[in-house]
Amino acid sequence: MPKYMMIYKGEATDMADMTEEQQGEIMAKWGAWMQNVGPALTDLGMPFGPSESQVDDGTSGTAAPLTGYSIVEADDMGAAKALTVGHPFLSEGKGDFAIDIYELMPVPEM
Repeated sequence: MPKYMMIYKGEATDMADMTEEQQGEIMAKWGAWMQNVGPALTDLGMPFGPSESQVDDGTSGTAAPLTGYSIVEADDMGAAKALTVGHPFLSEGKGDFAIDIYELMPVPEM
């Protein structure tokens, strides 16, 4: 079954900057989403920390505001997109956050 990487975009608040109550609310949302997705979630992923961008001309640039990733299995892109329903990263509804979905392709054998 194809695998898809969900890349989280947006300036998320660091959990260390939240109260325990806020942390609990966020974790409850993540738990509900993970339970809903079930075994299709093959890798919960990790949040991203500080970042930089290395450019091919040897300079450094500003990295895109990416927050983390997860990997899911789905029959096709439509099914992978459907797995974002109820995702806590999309719960604010103000247009500040997005999930980009990429199908993971096999590396050709050499």
